[in-house]
Amino acid sequence: MTVRDIILVQQRDLRRMLSETYVERETPMAGPSDTTLIRVIVGPRRAGKSFSAIHHLDGSRNFGYVNFDDERLCGLADYDEIIAAVDSVYGKPEALLLDEVQNLPKWELFINRLARQGYSLTITGSNSHLLSTELATHLTGRHFQTPILPFSFAEYLRLFPHELTSQEKAAAVLEYAKSGGYPEPLVKKFPGRDYLATLFDSVVYKDIVKRFRIRSIQGIENLCLYLLSNIASEYSFGSLARITGSKSPVTVQKYLGYLEEAFLFFSIPRFSFKVREQVAANKKIYCTDTGFVEAKAFRVSENRGKLYENLVAIALWKQQLAGSASVYYWKNAQQEEVDFVVKQGSRITALIQVYADLQDEKTRSREVRALLKASRELGCDNLLILSEREEKTEASEWFGMTGTVRYVPLWKWLESPGVG
Repeated sequence: MTVRDIILVQQRDLRRMLSETYVERETPMAGPSDTTLIRVIVGPRRAGKSFSAIHHLDGSRNFGYVNFDDERLCGLADYDEIIAAVDSVYGKPEALLLDEVQNLPKWELFINRLARQGYSLTITGSNSHLLSTELATHLTGRHFQTPILPFSFAEYLRLFPHELTSQEKAAAVLEYAKSGGYPEPLVKKFPGRDYLATLFDSVVYKDIVKRFRIRSIQGIENLCLYLLSNIASEYSFGSLARITGSKSPVTVQKYLGYLEEAFLFFSIPRFSFKVREQVAANKKIYCTDTGFVEAKAFRVSENRGKLYENLVAIALWKQQLAGSASVYYWKNAQQEEVDFVVKQGSRITALIQVYADLQDEKTRSREVRALLKASRELGCDNLLILSEREEKTEASEWFGMTGTVRYVPLWKWLESPGVG
C-alpha cells in the first residue's frame, strides 16, 4: 500500500467521524479562530481529541488529515512523502490535522518545518510530554494548548434526551462515577466495562511495555492493579515497590512515570510552604477516569467516597492542565487531612473536602476540624464540603478556631466545577 493509499483510507475515517454523533465539549479550543500559531490538543487515547479538532476545523477551511497511529507512516524515512500524499488527496490544503503526532520519530523537527512553510497546524497527542513545559523546548514560537479529557459530568448530562431534575442529577453522579466519561460507549450506548478494560490494557502494552521495552510485565501489571484498587490514597515509591514486588523504588518510580505520561493516572502532591518538604512527602494517586476503576480494580465492596474524591480530583486536575490552578492535598502532624488545596497564582483560593455521606456526626466533626485547622495554617477562608445531597452554609468553631463552611451537593459542583 502506498502512502497515498494510506491517506485515502484515513480520509474515509475522517468522513465517518464527521457523520457520527458529536457532543459539544465544554473546553473551547485555545486561541483565536484565525490564529496561525500551532494548536496542540493533549489528553488520553479515545477521549475525543480527534473529534474535537475535526469539528473545530470542519467548515472553516479545507484541511488535510494524517493519523500517525499507523506504523507504516511512522516508519518512513522521508516525511515529504506524507505531505505529497496529503496534497494529492486533499488538494494542497493550507491547514493540517496531525493525529497522535508523538508516534512519529523526531516529530518536533517535522512540525517546526511545516510551521515555517506556512501551514496552519493542529496536532494531537496522548502523551503528557506534549504538555506546555515540554512543548516550549520542542516547538519554535508560541502555541495554544487545549486539554481534552473524557466527558465531564456536565458533558455526560448532555447525553440525556431531557433536562434532569436536581434529584435525578444527584442520582446520576454515582452512575457517572461507575461508567466513567469515555465518549464512545456513552454516545453509542453500549456497556463500557469490557471496552474500558481493553482500552486500559491496550495503552499499557502498546504505549508503555512495547515503547519502553519493559521486560518485567508482571511488575507493571501489579502496579496498575494496586493503583486502581487504591485510588485517592497516599503512596511512596518505597511502599509501592514492597507491595507490588518490584525490584526497587527507582523501578516503580519509572513505571509510574510511564503510566502518568500515558494519561492513565495522575498524582497530587502534599502542600507545604517549603519546597523540599513538598517534594519529599507522599503523594496521592488518582485515575484519569473512574470507569477504569470499575472495569479493572480489585474490590470487595463499593467505596463511593473514593470514587467521588477521584471525580473532584479529575475536575481540578483539568484546571491545572489548562494552567488556571495548582492542586494539592493537606495533612498535618496529627494526620488530619484536607482532600484538596487549590492554589491560583500565589494565593490559596479553596480548601475542599469530599465525602459520600455526612450523616455520622463523628465524621462530620472530623472533616470540619481539618478544614478549620488548614484554614488557619494556609490563610484561606473558602471552605467547602462536597457530599451527595447536603446544601447549606454553616458557621463552625473548634477550640477558638472559627470559619464558615459551605456544604455543596457534589452534582452541583461537578456540573460547574470551580473553587467558589
